[in-house]
Amino acid sequence: MRAPLASAAVAPSPPDDLFDRLLKRIPARAHVPVPQLRVAEPAGAPRASEITMALSIYEVSIPVFVRSFGNLRAILDKAAAQGAVDGTDPQRLVDARLAPDMLPLAGQIQRASDTAKGAGARLAGVDNPGFADTEATIAELKARIDRTVEFLTSIPPAAFDGSETRTISMRNGALQLDGKTYLLRHALPNFFFHVTTAYDILRHNGVALGKADYLGSF
Repeated sequence: MRAPLASAAVAPSPPDDLFDRLLKRIPARAHVPVPQLRVAEPAGAPRASEITMALSIYEVSIPVFVRSFGNLRAILDKAAAQGAVDGTDPQRLVDARLAPDMLPLAGQIQRASDTAKGAGARLAGVDNPGFADTEATIAELKARIDRTVEFLTSIPPAAFDGSETRTISMRNGALQLDGKTYLLRHALPNFFFHVTTAYDILRHNGVALGKADYLGSF
């Protein structure tokens, strides 16, 4: 039986070094093969690697943006309602930020708006409407969301046909991506970064929110 570890204080070690030393304490054991469970597939059934799901660029962009904006709008309603009850200054929430070098709540919602409408415009090949970043109240931020959703829902789904291979030019042409890569690796992650940060700002400042508010109803 191995003696217990000494309780005397030792100098801290980097996690990787500690992990390696702990591994050396484990006695070597003979390899025991694990039986593999194999399930017979019906004759003619496609292999898992051959199964594809038809999911369009439109389906993974516009409805996703619109749904998240609806949840974000409801979160802003909660913030305004709580302020009316407990006296929290709504302006303090609009100007609040998680860190000094991060955008405040207003800026996070404006960037979420820009990302979503920019993605819709680029992928569909239509003009991207310019919105001035002048929102300074919760009501104005909700109006910004409404204008963004109005634009996104005005784009016909057929306009996205073939957009997965459409060349998307960014940073004044310095970066060019195909539509699928642009949406999955830039637009969607960037959008959810700003939506999540807006949620975090309000939660951090005492608004009674939970994961269900972020996810919305199904």
